[in-house]
Amino acid sequence: MTRFLSMLCGLTATLAMTFAMANTIAPNDVTIENLGIAESLTGVAGDPAEGRKIFMSKKLGNCLACHANKDMADQQFHGEIGPSLDGVASRWKAEQLRTIVVNAKAVFTDLTVMPGFYSLDVGANIREDLIGKTILSAQQVEDVVAYLATLK
Repeated sequence: MTRFLSMLCGLTATLAMTFAMANTIAPNDVTIENLGIAESLTGVAGDPAEGRKIFMSKKLGNCLACHANKDMADQQFHGEIGPSLDGVASRWKAEQLRTIVVNAKAVFTDLTVMPGFYSLDVGANIREDLIGKTILSAQQVEDVVAYLATLK
């Protein structure tokens, strides 16, 4: 019975991921209206716990390199380039947070140093192996947005 339940859980997770991938909005098809991206990029809600991991991962979001965040006081080397993200969910709606993570330049102009984590509009002098790739997947963006939404 335990093996059956394990297989069933694995199948459910696979189906959910397949559904998310089938409904994923491609980077070039993302629509920004009134500084917001209203719909989930995947049609699947983000996971705040996964978003927290992505936020602090040096290989993914690496958000702490530029932003302070009291929720992660146990982590070292909070940056001071960007604003503190304490209370960010009180200042921005989820649609706006999604836009900032997808392509901060759409909100803060081309002068921002924040990268577009789900944008192919990345400028010049890009390594050839990175052309046409995003920093985060659509679901990872949704996870980060879900995490940011907890910071009130």
